[in-house]
Amino acid sequence: MRQYDKLLVQWDATKKESGISAGKAIIDKINELLQSKNELRMIFAAAPSQSEVLAYLVSHKDEVAWEKITAFHMDEYIGLDKNDTNRFSSFLRANIFDHIPFGKVHFIDSDNPLEVTRYSGLLSEKPIDIVCLGIGENGHLAFNDPPVANFNDPEVVKVVELDPVCRQQQVNDGCFDQLSDVPKQAVTLTIPTLFQAGYLYCVVPGESKKEAVHKTLHDEISEACPSTIVRSHENCILYVDQDACPGL
Repeated sequence: MRQYDKLLVQWDATKKESGISAGKAIIDKINELLQSKNELRMIFAAAPSQSEVLAYLVSHKDEVAWEKITAFHMDEYIGLDKNDTNRFSSFLRANIFDHIPFGKVHFIDSDNPLEVTRYSGLLSEKPIDIVCLGIGENGHLAFNDPPVANFNDPEVVKVVELDPVCRQQQVNDGCFDQLSDVPKQAVTLTIPTLFQAGYLYCVVPGESKKEAVHKTLHDEISEACPSTIVRSHENCILYVDQDACPGL
């Protein structure tokens, strides 16, 4: 691995290999932590970039006592039908939550006008142990796009307006047919909420993330590229493939 400030970077040739590397590390960390803790709390990102790592966790589910883990997800669109497959809760159900026997799974109900308060309360009950995350094409973490990102955000969860670059990424990823279909608002966990977790596993494959990865590693740490903050976390590993990072 290479190191950039405090950030460790694991380079693999392909997206699948990155997912396997991250999946192995996550399972090892879960089992290590469960040797001294009765319960863990994890936050998951929902995006095509996470498919391989989630698939690895599912295929190796027998290696983990998942019933001791409470799961959260980090963001959700506002305005989509409850049964819309583009909801992040739908993605995570299909890719992990319906296949692994978690002790609890707390979904964001973005239709609830009091959801920010409710979900903030759940997240604040106990520390978060592990976050499985990605980075957006604009460097966002969760839906903390550059215009709304705040490294010292006083909120745990908040409602945000989505940046046009962020919304276009959802089209680029094949999640929506056109920009006008992408919701303009979302509920998101804030950067301090993600950042206070004990361990971060950040999986960022694909050519569309090349610029974001370069900025993450080399730009000044600032909200102009929110993902740069991962370089200051005590326990964060960034997993990239050849397409996202042709050379370290």
